[in-house]
Amino acid sequence: MSSCARSLNEPEPAGLSRPAGFFAGIWQENRRKIMEMENARRGDHTGRHGLLIVHTGDGKGKTTAAMGLAVRAWGDGLRVLILQFIKGGWQTGERHAIEVLARAEGRIELRPLGLGFTRKGEKPKEEHRRAAEAALKMAADELQSGRWDMVILDEVNYAVRFGLITEEELGALLERRPPEVHLVCTGRAACPLLLERADLITEMRSLRHPFAAGIKAQKGIEF
Repeated sequence: MSSCARSLNEPEPAGLSRPAGFFAGIWQENRRKIMEMENARRGDHTGRHGLLIVHTGDGKGKTTAAMGLAVRAWGDGLRVLILQFIKGGWQTGERHAIEVLARAEGRIELRPLGLGFTRKGEKPKEEHRRAAEAALKMAADELQSGRWDMVILDEVNYAVRFGLITEEELGALLERRPPEVHLVCTGRAACPLLLERADLITEMRSLRHPFAAGIKAQKGIEF
């Protein structure tokens, strides 16, 4: 336990008394949870277990959920890196928001490393493949750098699905992840190897989408 962490054995502040009887157990459990939260905020990370988290499925919200997780982690003092495998250099809402947080206090960074959607055909697939391979190498280097507590590989599942990187290459990256670092992977059709190894899987299921009614993508919602 770090020197700044608090213990359950510390005396209560003046004016407070520990309840007895039936409520004692409830009081102790609630106090334990509060101490865990306080110690985490104060930098006591000795008990942290890095999770492999997957957001997949055909529904909207995979990147959105990952960005929300990034903001929560940043708010709790974690250092967060977001690598985007498909999105290119255009401005998106999440990119602007992360840049504002980075200027405010640092500890968070978003890097759009892709060349855009491959189906548009604006660039040869080989260029997309080289960009994805470079992004994967960057992810491996950053995971082992010791600079980050959470790394988000946004749209990496698409990179595997479209054949820009292989399932085996992604598996090799997972093997190199330090046990204390959280790794988040997003995108449709997560490969079997990733699903097998994940600690937490969330599947977004599409029940209704405005595009089916002819409504174009809305700024602030889709991008």
